Amino acid sequence: MLKKSIIAIFSLLILSSLVGCNTTAGVGKDVEAGGKAIQRSAE
Repeated sequence: MLKKSIIAIFSLLILSSLVGCNTTAGVGKDVEAGGKAIQRSAE
């Protein structure tokens, strides 16, 4: 179950970074938000 959650979050992160940001700073924020989401799901 945890693997599926991590894969889903990672997939959404990649999709949102490709669609939602136009700058390098935007990509960094998206990656950071994804990392925080993974940490929360792991707890």
